[in-house]
Amino acid sequence: MKSNVLKYIILLLMVAFTLPLSAQKEVRKNVRKGNKAYQQQKFSEAFAFYNDALTENPSSPEANYNTGNTLYRQKEWDKSVESYRQYLALEKEEPKKMSAAWHNIGNSLLQKKELEKSMEAYKMALRINPEDEETRYNLAVVQKMIQDQQQDQQQDQQQDQQQNQDQQQNQDQQQQDQPQKPEEPQEPEQMSRDNARQLLQAIEQDEKETQEKVNKIKAEERKQKAEENRRRNRDW
Repeated sequence: MKSNVLKYIILLLMVAFTLPLSAQKEVRKNVRKGNKAYQQQKFSEAFAFYNDALTENPSSPEANYNTGNTLYRQKEWDKSVESYRQYLALEKEEPKKMSAAWHNIGNSLLQKKELEKSMEAYKMALRINPEDEETRYNLAVVQKMIQDQQQDQQQDQQQDQQQNQDQQQNQDQQQQDQPQKPEEPQEPEQMSRDNARQLLQAIEQDEKETQEKVNKIKAEERKQKAEENRRRNRDW
């Protein structure tokens, strides 16, 4: 009985070790097929082989990295970044390959016009592998693109400000050019009742004084005539 149990345990152990080895062989087989298709620029076919490899072993660093390459070639920028990041989460022993993954992430982000993120990815690649001249060149290109973009934005802002100033000046000039409304003549001040009464009294007083003067003159004339008549009578 013990002998049969021991044989059973040994068989289980053999099966346990055989299955992973078989899966690893299948992974390597699919990766090799994928590499061949990739070299022939059959990127969709290569992706299918790499995907089969990942189905057998999702933790295969090589399959994840190469999947990212095929996705990049097919302009699947977001998915390629995901594959490279998955590779970086698995790879801990190959600095140059890790640097290459960050370099490729930078390329994918650059294709998406995400310049700031692309620049940071290139910097990560150079921190791992400072001797990578291609990454250094790409970093310089992205930094120049960011600088040009900022300058363009500043120029656009200045142009907008200048346009606003010009529009305001034109509006001010148009307002100045409009004919001015002539000033309305002031209405004569209305005479109050008291003023009218005073003026009337003054006129009446003048007339009274004038009449008195006239009467006085007439009286003097009559007196003179009377004197003359008397003299005449007396003389005559």
